[in-house]
Amino acid sequence: MKRLSLVQGLLRMKKWYGGLLITVLGMSLLLFYSLKGIQPQKQPAKQSAYGFFNNHPQNGSVKESISLPVNSSDVEPNQVPEPRKKPHLIHVAGLDDLYDMKTISEGEMNVLLVWTYLRSLLSRSDSLPETAQGVKEASVAWKELISTIEKDKASKISKIDSPAYKKCPFSVSTLGKTIDDSGITLDFPCGLVVDSSITLIGIPNGLNRSFQIDLVGHELEEEPNPPIILHYNVSVPGENMTEQPYIVQNTWTSDFGWGKEERCPARGSANIQKVDGLVLCNVQVVGSNNENVGQPTSDIPSNNSSESAHRTANFPFAEGNPFTATLWVGSEGFHMTVNGRHETSFAYREKFDPWLVSTAKVAGSLSLLSVLAKDLPVTEDNDLVVDVEKLKAPSIPRKKLVLLIGVFSTGNNFERRMALRRSWMQYEAVRSGEVAVRFFIGLHKKDIVNFELWSEAQAYGDIQLMPFVDYYSLISLKTIAICIMGTKIIPSKYIMKTDDDAFVRVDEVLSSLKGKPSEGLLYGLISSKSSPQRDKDSKWYISEKLFKLEDVAMGIWIEQFKNGGKEVHYENDEKFYNAGCESNYILAHYQNPRMVLCLWEKLQKEHQPACCE
Repeated sequence: MKRLSLVQGLLRMKKWYGGLLITVLGMSLLLFYSLKGIQPQKQPAKQSAYGFFNNHPQNGSVKESISLPVNSSDVEPNQVPEPRKKPHLIHVAGLDDLYDMKTISEGEMNVLLVWTYLRSLLSRSDSLPETAQGVKEASVAWKELISTIEKDKASKISKIDSPAYKKCPFSVSTLGKTIDDSGITLDFPCGLVVDSSITLIGIPNGLNRSFQIDLVGHELEEEPNPPIILHYNVSVPGENMTEQPYIVQNTWTSDFGWGKEERCPARGSANIQKVDGLVLCNVQVVGSNNENVGQPTSDIPSNNSSESAHRTANFPFAEGNPFTATLWVGSEGFHMTVNGRHETSFAYREKFDPWLVSTAKVAGSLSLLSVLAKDLPVTEDNDLVVDVEKLKAPSIPRKKLVLLIGVFSTGNNFERRMALRRSWMQYEAVRSGEVAVRFFIGLHKKDIVNFELWSEAQAYGDIQLMPFVDYYSLISLKTIAICIMGTKIIPSKYIMKTDDDAFVRVDEVLSSLKGKPSEGLLYGLISSKSSPQRDKDSKWYISEKLFKLEDVAMGIWIEQFKNGGKEVHYENDEKFYNAGCESNYILAHYQNPRMVLCLWEKLQKEHQPACCE
């Protein structure tokens, strides 16, 4: 009955949307400790993170009695609730390795402040299903990072040149490389980010009537067969257009094999899903006025033979015909443009995010002329940044902050974070220490990214690393980490959550908070018409456990908070835009680094919140 009531509760809950949460201190404490069923660990007074990691037992044999409260409102009258198995602490492979910090200095510990409080949560028997994998892979990445840090320190002590570490390149290409019949592989040392693109120029040669583009994940020692983040298989038309062409998109892992195949043209599907506003499959049909009309496949009957001929004739790839195809990374999925026309879109699937991409492999019946990948994630050399002192997180003179802003970010989103530091993080309220901004970032699977991230964290002092790999399915743990930061580490009256592609008018947020209740406040863009995604192939899939997605989890926690007799004040503000920018905004979402800097410039010069599209 508990599970059923939570599902029903989700359908009627109020959900914080678009990347913003402001909630009061007392409410955050209850959300973390009471609603999650975890009791705060009793640490010695004023114990630092450095002291914890160097004095805490590393054997993981922590014995605690943990119980989750049964909410009486979730039990139907005249029924006895079924006994619930109490969650307990379990051994999680790799967790002890993550908490081995003896080579980390006290000053360096400032990027690991929440780890102390997350250990018990990561060890719970009822933790998120993906936790074990995220921790195990993070332990491998952490050991590699520690080794790299030690080598870097040794080189500085001995005053010899540091090891020749790879840098994150802005672009990679086949220039100077031999392209043979077996295809080609391009390496992406720091993965892909939104707006990264891979452009191919080639000619289908018809030997086997098909060619493939695979975006492959990072290969770990215990994972000899890395995941395929995107498999893009093209079958060109046969001779005299007698065989139907198609494009198949899919994912693959060694544990689960191939995922659910997505084919274009689709066959009779009624689902007109869009990804970043683009249709999954673009098919050109000839209308009654003999003009080409672009329509999604699902709008077209599948049993029309003349239409089938038009589909073949308008298929973007054909034997002997040169093409220019660009596979680019969107906010919601991968997109393919061929000869200037959008052809396919593929929504990201769970644990198949673009930052995981390590290589691109192109093979098959294709005479490949060139490949260029650009707009890859790059870092700024911290030693050469002119305004580095201005960009560092200021000290916090207050005993209690007015506002903590926790920003979700991913390891290789270097440019996004720098854009925020140079724009709305320059508000006087932030520079004076009245408001603190911190980035919450999980570990990357590649050492080059983690070392760059570590260097960035030490340079600017505004990054909090998480003890797990940055899978989207573990994003709820980041929400908890933000609440920990705002209640236990940097006590704050209000806590706000946002994303690294959002522009926040901090002055307007503070102004809007004046006069509002100081207890149980939920402020931002609130949707009361939400329902769970039950498609298991979706990145936003929610099982009946419900706690995987941070916005859904927060809605459930708040519902339980209310059921406990607490009052919640909902303050909906339409000026928090969750899908772009509108004039007079307080928060604008989905803004790339260029637009973030443009918005800041407009505010400084025109003193008006005007958009930059």
